[in-house]
Amino acid sequence: MKDTEATQFHARERIWSLPAGWNNPIQNQTAEALAKALGITPLTARLLCSRGYSDPASAEIFFGNDERVWNDPMLMADMPHAVRRVLDAVENHESIAIYGDYDVDGVTSVTSLYLYLTGLGADVTCYIPNRLGEGYGMSVAAVDQLAADGVSLIITVDTGITAHTEIAHAAALGVDTVVTDHHECHAELPVCTAVVNPHRPDCPYPFKELAGVGVVFKLICACEAVRLGLSPADALEQVGSRLIDLVAIGTVADVMPLTDENRYIVARGLSMLEHTQRPGLSALLDAISGGGSSQSAATGGKKPRRKVNSGLVGFGIAPRINAAGRIAHAMMAVDLLLAETAEHAEEMAAELCAINTHRQAEENAIAEQAYAMIDGMLADAQAKGEAPPSVIVLEDSGWMQGVVGIVASRITEKYGLPSILISFEGAVDGEEGEDDLGKGSGRSIKGLNLVEALADSRDLLVRFGGHELAAGLTVRRKDIPAFRSRINEYAASILTEDMTVVRYEADCVCEADELTMEQAEELERLEPFGVGNPTPNLILRDAVIHRVIPLGGGRHTKLTVYKDDQMLQAIRFGTAPSKLPAVAGDAVDLLFHLNINDYQGVKSLQLILQDIRPSQRLEQDRRREDERLSQVLEGAAIAPFEQLVPDREEIAAVFTVLRDDARQGNATVSERSLLERVNRLSNTSVNRIKLHLILRILTEMGVCRVEDPTDGYLAFEVNFDAPKTSIDASPLMCHLRDQLTEGNV
Repeated sequence: MKDTEATQFHARERIWSLPAGWNNPIQNQTAEALAKALGITPLTARLLCSRGYSDPASAEIFFGNDERVWNDPMLMADMPHAVRRVLDAVENHESIAIYGDYDVDGVTSVTSLYLYLTGLGADVTCYIPNRLGEGYGMSVAAVDQLAADGVSLIITVDTGITAHTEIAHAAALGVDTVVTDHHECHAELPVCTAVVNPHRPDCPYPFKELAGVGVVFKLICACEAVRLGLSPADALEQVGSRLIDLVAIGTVADVMPLTDENRYIVARGLSMLEHTQRPGLSALLDAISGGGSSQSAATGGKKPRRKVNSGLVGFGIAPRINAAGRIAHAMMAVDLLLAETAEHAEEMAAELCAINTHRQAEENAIAEQAYAMIDGMLADAQAKGEAPPSVIVLEDSGWMQGVVGIVASRITEKYGLPSILISFEGAVDGEEGEDDLGKGSGRSIKGLNLVEALADSRDLLVRFGGHELAAGLTVRRKDIPAFRSRINEYAASILTEDMTVVRYEADCVCEADELTMEQAEELERLEPFGVGNPTPNLILRDAVIHRVIPLGGGRHTKLTVYKDDQMLQAIRFGTAPSKLPAVAGDAVDLLFHLNINDYQGVKSLQLILQDIRPSQRLEQDRRREDERLSQVLEGAAIAPFEQLVPDREEIAAVFTVLRDDARQGNATVSERSLLERVNRLSNTSVNRIKLHLILRILTEMGVCRVEDPTDGYLAFEVNFDAPKTSIDASPLMCHLRDQLTEGNV
């Protein structure tokens, strides 16, 4: 099935994948045993099995999600050296600088470590570079300033792993550095007091997927354990009760896998956030519930806060904190998190919401410009008979640096290709120069490690770093053409067509009678959801659509579907009814999240659709219809009962619908929608084969041109200047009459 909303030059196939062996007898028996052992429903048991928790012990630990998953921080390479140096600095009243990144992970890392160290009475300053003026990571100028201010220890958080030159410069000035980071390491580590990073090749720490703030939290726990002589579990309890909400926010915002320690961190952090005592987070939650503007407690008119879950953090809290670093300065977000009064917190929350609104406007403007550039590039490649690019690399002097990463994410999602957007904002003074430095942000797809791809072009880059699927870079303007060519050559050798499809990973197929409120409540025990522990994707097959209802001015669609005498409500966000590949009466397969809708205190069950497609049975029917259509077009005899030869009224009805759509500016129409409207207008029963015969007849008559269907959609043009003509002028119409027999075929 193809994505009908994708560009015509790069249509993306959509595939639903189920886990290997999801329905074999052995796994079914395992799920049944698990359901009995834990007292859970068979559907939940099948979900746990599909995610690797097939025995009661592992499933019970997963459900428990407690400190049993916690690892001793001292297992990290260099952690003892880092702890000793930090505690010595505190004890000796040295001036300590926390050097962080400007994203949410960096902001929460800076805030967490600042709160801990100042709580010990340490002399601490925070430093986060300005994204526009300084860019990502440490800089020699910043090190000079900190040294001049008397700093003797720099602790990097969520950065530093590639800052060899800057750390060496600090050492030359007598400033020690402790690096805490979680980004992928280059071949050599910085030479400094300690490098704490679970991605170090020599690091034995068992869980590698901590966020930057997670690594900082490990350092804090280790310091507390050594300082007070506590066990790892007791240190976790001592520190977690004060800081784990911040760690959870950074972990979710940095899209880290919500498994193992991260799942524990986020679950506990969300619980703390639900009843937060931090004025800054409280004000931000009120602002989010208020639709973007902070609500003063003094007004007494607060709306109920939205449920605190990973979705609220990822799509509500994180963008507003991120906006500070993207548009203004990340220290504004630190100021919010450190706010001590409600009044100051409300002021900062309102300011961050306003900045985020500005960020959204800039993002949309850049995205539209980028889409136009890409479509032009793809059209040009098609016209020249060239293959489309494997990696989209775009640059512009006016793009806001803080926003290009978000736009790159949208481009990769839309086109199914890795993308890199490079901004020269602030790098151009007067005329553009070939040595202007552009800062870029890239996003990749599964199968192409973006850091490794950039490493292949390292001689063309000033600097780069990041993760497998997201990375940043700095490049000179003159090197962009060579870089574009090199990274495309590299990617072309790795990427396959299978990697660019839209792949939905389903957990299992369910039956209608399993979709109950009790089941939905039990699935909530699997939260928090995110990467590595996604919201369960379920498949319901052969459901029949009863009603199709537009919502939100036609931007969304509500469906009522029936299966096995059970009625279910489903919502497809972001898709208009006319864009659905089915209409009322169709049998469809649904891919969805089972959800509880709580509206004004009334709870109801609903399916949040991720995708919808004609049922396998309907697809088989369509293949038979296509085969029969081909036979008829080749001259096969037609039996009267098939009702394939159209009459004037039916042909006129089809033309009338197409003409009315064309007058409204439409150039495509759903095949099923066209059938439904034609039959309603003509009060007849035009079947799918007859419809396609009529479309060919209209094309022969010159009154319109209709292309063969793609994914159930027809592209058409109506010739409003065509002279009146008779259906008898169509050779196909004459042939169909000749092919009609008096008996069965």
